[in-house]
Order: sequence, then C-alpha cells, then structure tokens
Amino acid sequence: MTPTRDQLAEAKNLTLPDVVGPGLDVLFCGINPGLYSAATGHHFGRPGNRFWPALHLGGFTPRQFEPSEQDLLPELGLGITNLVARATARADELSDEELRAGGKRLVALALEHRPRAVAVVGVTAYRAAFGRKHAKVGPQQERVGESPLWVLPNPSGLNAHYGREALGAEFRALREALPRGW
Repeated sequence: MTPTRDQLAEAKNLTLPDVVGPGLDVLFCGINPGLYSAATGHHFGRPGNRFWPALHLGGFTPRQFEPSEQDLLPELGLGITNLVARATARADELSDEELRAGGKRLVALALEHRPRAVAVVGVTAYRAAFGRKHAKVGPQQERVGESPLWVLPNPSGLNAHYGREALGAEFRALREALPRGW
C-alpha cells in the first residue's frame, strides 16, 4: 500500500508498536518513524530506506525482507524500536529533550527484554540521546541497561555517507561481533 498525501498528513504524531520478543540477539533502535512508516504501520517502511537490504547484507536475515514482514524478526532473534515513538516528516523535528527521554526509554526496554546487543541506527540521534558528542559508528564503551551497545549509520536514503554495500558491511560487523560476546 502506498499512502496517499492525505494519509501521510494524518500520520503525523502516530506511533508504531515495538517489534520485540523473548531471546533477542539484537534490538535495533531507529530515531523515530517517518510519516510513510506510520501510515503503513511498518518500521523503516519508506521505499529507498536501506535498513532491510542492510539487515540482509549483514547476514541477519536469510533473504531481504519487506517492511511488511517485520513481525518475522523476533523469530530470528531481532527486534525494532525507536528512540522517539511519534512520527514526523523529518528527524530534525525532534527536540533534544525528546531524544534524551527516548534514550531513557531504550534503557528500560533493554532491561526488560535483555537483548544480547542494542544497535542504535543513527549516530547523530545517538549522540543527542546519550550526550556523546564525539561518538562514532561501531561498538561503544557504554551499555544500554546490561546490553552491549553498537551504533550503526542511519539507513535513510538521505545518508549519502554510506552506500548500500558500506551500510551492509557495518551491519555485518555487528553480527560478526555477537558470537564473541564483545
């Protein structure tokens, strides 16, 4: 389903439920749902968002999933949440206060579900949410709850710093670090 212009406008401030389950290997945390995602009810739902290709290229899924298949992820030990639940047209519409509150919510969610790792998808949002001005993509020293933390690049098509293959390589580095229990 491709949302109409009216459906996209009506999606502002809607929320998406977390995709979680027991025994998660990785809880992926986006910034917040875009209007397209909120209108369709699927995380990373906009065509051109590279989360789903990166997940597959990183070796997390046996094939490239569609956003509509997000509910299959917990069976693979994967979950999705967002720092901020409300949908906006652009992430820069979020306040630093919202992002910091989202960081606290992420800690609580990680303590509840105890994933083997938490991966924040978007280094700029991670910096704002956790007060880490100089954080870079990759493993972090801090934990989220008791879970190790990894920061991944934003998979939005607007992120020109990472092409599809480079994004997939960052996801693969996370997956390969999991068995070592870094």
